[in-house]
Amino acid sequence: MNELAPCPACKSTFTYELNQLLACPECGHEWDPAASQEISDTLIVKDSNGNLLQNGDTVVTIKNLPVRGIAQSIKAGTKVKNIRLVDSDHNIDCKIDGFGAMALKSEFVKKV
Repeated sequence: MNELAPCPACKSTFTYELNQLLACPECGHEWDPAASQEISDTLIVKDSNGNLLQNGDTVVTIKNLPVRGIAQSIKAGTKVKNIRLVDSDHNIDCKIDGFGAMALKSEFVKKV
């Protein structure tokens, strides 16, 4: 059995052949394996529903998030605009009205 290359976008190993292309069922990326490509080290961040997030997206929190050092928490349904993706445990940097600069985990938000 021939081993197919993993997806260059999300690194999934479940790739399959689609005519002369390879396709990824997880992120939908299609590419030509014969074409020489630069390997990009792009940051792949997905929300709670598995949608890919990008810098500048708007997201909504899906649960109440306690904030350390503050008595009130970020309520579920809070809209967060213009996010920035970072490579750390809390992979979203943003500003939330009434709270200021925050770092959120992507599994607690969904893309709008």
